[in-house]
Amino acid sequence: MNSVNKQIVSQLVPFSALILAVYSVLPYLRPEFTFVSLLNNTTVRWVISTLILLGFFLSKKYFFDKRNEENMLVMWIYLLWNTMCIIRGMFVAELYWDWKGLTGNTLALMMPIAVFSLTNKTLVQSLFVKYIKYAIPLFLIFGIITRTDAFGFYLIPISVLLFFIPILTVRQKILVITITLIVLTSDLGARSNVIKFGVPFGILLIYYFRKALTIKFIEYIRITLFIIPVFFFILGVTGVFNVFNMNDYIKKDVTSMGVDGEGNRVEQNVIVDTRTFLYEEILQSAVNNNYWLLGRTPARGNDSNTFGLLEAELTGRDERLSNEIGLANVFTWTGLVGVVFYFLIFFKASYLAVKKSKNIYIKMIGIYVAFRWLYSWIEDVNNFTLNYFMLMVLLGISFSYSFRNMTDRELIIWVRGIFDVRYLRLQQYLFKKERNEKRKFGSLADLSQQEK
Repeated sequence: MNSVNKQIVSQLVPFSALILAVYSVLPYLRPEFTFVSLLNNTTVRWVISTLILLGFFLSKKYFFDKRNEENMLVMWIYLLWNTMCIIRGMFVAELYWDWKGLTGNTLALMMPIAVFSLTNKTLVQSLFVKYIKYAIPLFLIFGIITRTDAFGFYLIPISVLLFFIPILTVRQKILVITITLIVLTSDLGARSNVIKFGVPFGILLIYYFRKALTIKFIEYIRITLFIIPVFFFILGVTGVFNVFNMNDYIKKDVTSMGVDGEGNRVEQNVIVDTRTFLYEEILQSAVNNNYWLLGRTPARGNDSNTFGLLEAELTGRDERLSNEIGLANVFTWTGLVGVVFYFLIFFKASYLAVKKSKNIYIKMIGIYVAFRWLYSWIEDVNNFTLNYFMLMVLLGISFSYSFRNMTDRELIIWVRGIFDVRYLRLQQYLFKKERNEKRKFGSLADLSQQEK
């Protein structure tokens, strides 16, 4: 029965990325295709999200490698704290909108459950295989019916594959780079998409200069990425320097064509400050309501003068349930305690990837994980979307002993197997050969013991 359950779970879970890709872009449909948004029903979305979480929870039994148990302790602590905040939210919730917010935010806060199964290299490979096989062809449809600023939300898994460009075949490189160029050029106003697809190219320099770079230097880069946001936060709070107010140090207008909320092509200022007022409202709300340490629970949001009137029309409160800044949501819902645990996850995962991996590719992913911690101070919204799910994939790869222990040869076969079934067969052949050799030598060892 267990083998049957494992087979069912292993076949269904890899489709998670495809499902999340579709649901991530439904809110961004072009006006003439809004009829498709009927699929974007809140109840249906919650049911699908719950089933995805349940699938990963069940798959942990079959795919989680016990060798990762000690390193995953920090993840257990974070999930436990989130659970406590969710339970507190049940006592805090008063209105229908509180319960609705609590339900949606609970799903987002519990998504790290997926990380345990995502430490399994076979499951992660299968997830990418299904995405390339089904989601990429479907983009021919979604690329037409969705706004250009949503392309990156749908195609975000390709940004992870960018780290493996040096070991892809020519045809595979052409596919990955072409998709990346579509994202980068379709809407330069979608700054988050440009950053998430652009930064991996910068990190790839580590590969091309790997013979000149020491592990110690790469570790300095990692640590710096953790220090930078805290440094600029202190400067901003003390009024010394506001990094978000780019007009102070960029003395010219920087604009590009983008898409507004109605889907119209407009010229946008790409250096406009859209974060300072959010930080002011979030911090002031936490101090005024004294929830800065333990959080206001995922049932509530932060007081907002900017969006408060609009929110009050629905909820009767001038609160904004979530913001564009991922770390700010962690702070509002789970407090400073939750932020510390969230930090430890990124720090531990990136440390393992950089310091404990045998191959350069996982080290580069470790640097990218550190960057995503920095970026969570700017955006990286923690909601139940493909973007946040792919962050879980990156964390799973970094925490994974099997990924970190792969040789360059093994990783080449693994990555190419995402695109080409022949490499999957080679991978299976080598695995069976290795397993048989272990059994053979194990039997010889037992025989020698008996002879003694």
